[in-house]
Amino acid sequence: MEINPGKLYLIPSTLGETAPLEVLPISVKKIIEETNVFIVENEKTARRFIKKVSAGKQQSALQIFHLNKFTNPIELPEFLEPCLKGINIGLLSEAGCPGVADPGAEIVKLAHEKGIKVVPMVGPSSILMALMSSGMNGQNFAFNGYLPIDKDARKKELKRLEKLSLDTNQSQIFIETPYRNNNLLKDLINVLSISTQLCIACEISLPTEFIQTHSVGYWKKNMVDLHKRPTIFIIHKS
Repeated sequence: MEINPGKLYLIPSTLGETAPLEVLPISVKKIIEETNVFIVENEKTARRFIKKVSAGKQQSALQIFHLNKFTNPIELPEFLEPCLKGINIGLLSEAGCPGVADPGAEIVKLAHEKGIKVVPMVGPSSILMALMSSGMNGQNFAFNGYLPIDKDARKKELKRLEKLSLDTNQSQIFIETPYRNNNLLKDLINVLSISTQLCIACEISLPTEFIQTHSVGYWKKNMVDLHKRPTIFIIHKS
């Protein structure tokens, strides 16, 4: 008897300590309540999130696979074995949407190769929410992930992105490890032209949310403290 494969649900999570159902649709709660197999970055935070969404769910019934920078790629096919047996799996990111600036992309790619249906669910994406609220070009933009850690290489990359924005009318989006945010902001205001627009979108969807777009010249006179605060940076030169 042929078994229909289960589905891989891409389950979004909150961007911080927000009540899940304030920012997530009820469909996410329904899928979590119906699913017992999860692929996660961190088991402790994943279990805490699942409990917040569905307090009555039996934690001992959960089967958890770990997908992070320490995971051996050889292990990945094993994670999808339940799907091949007809069981649905939920892929959870630490924050926001799985597969975007997230190691989950590897398991999604493998699911497609194995003919497993991938189902993305609605939830907060800090990258898109920052772009939406920036006033910059939502028709031509690029997400560049993390910039180089080396100071000289980072300055060179910032000048390259600024020129690319000017030449192509493309908004450039990037992120940094939260404890390095202030150093990146200093580089931005020292390296970029004072007329370049810079959006700082900090702690999106949280009570402390801060989103403003101004010229680099403005930010030079109005520095903000971004230390350990999850932040999206967007620049646009015209």
